[in-house]
Amino acid sequence: MRGDEVVLDAGCGTGRLTAELLEALPRGRVVGVDLSQNMLATASGHLRPQFGARVGLVAADLLHLPFDRAFDGIVSTAAFHWVMDHDQLFLSLCRALRPGGWLEAQCGGGPNLAKLRKRVAALAATAKFAAFFSGFCEPWFYADAEGAADALRRAGFIDVITSLESAPTVLDTPEQYSEFVSHIILRQHLKCIPGEELRSKFMAQLTEEAAKDRPSFSLDYWRLNLSGQVR
Repeated sequence: MRGDEVVLDAGCGTGRLTAELLEALPRGRVVGVDLSQNMLATASGHLRPQFGARVGLVAADLLHLPFDRAFDGIVSTAAFHWVMDHDQLFLSLCRALRPGGWLEAQCGGGPNLAKLRKRVAALAATAKFAAFFSGFCEPWFYADAEGAADALRRAGFIDVITSLESAPTVLDTPEQYSEFVSHIILRQHLKCIPGEELRSKFMAQLTEEAAKDRPSFSLDYWRLNLSGQVR
């Protein structure tokens, strides 16, 4: 990067990556986009005092970005797997880029969290919990490298490169595991279960099974790396 680009942080959350981008672009500008007003409020609180007019924050759906040829580049981390329609997502991103613009992104992909997801599905199908998960669908789409590359090319990207990499994570204690999984990974699942007692039993069962893994309390994360350009 030259240092003066205008870059979109797609799915900026609380603005951690946005801040890193602004520091890497001393003469540039970064616009962070997120669907959550709460996330944007948090991002604004710590970004605007430091970076002022060089940062913009916009509430928008990544599927329907309100930009046309506005950015030199787009970056994103841990966001795209929350978007179920990758064809529409990549079309939206492609339209937001200027000619010669680039995309660099990473999200969950391939067999991401396969072990945990299998256990969750089995537990959710038991008599104690099945009624609560009737009609429930996982809130993620974990594309594989080949499928993601095809979708990027269909949207108009060139020089596409995609890859999967293993990124296992190990939590130290059962309490850390339970808290992380319940708040970060299974938040939507647990909303289906009425009452804190039943939710606690659901998590206790998963945590007990994770204790038997080697290493204990491990999460089999897989990252999908995506890059491409527009003409």
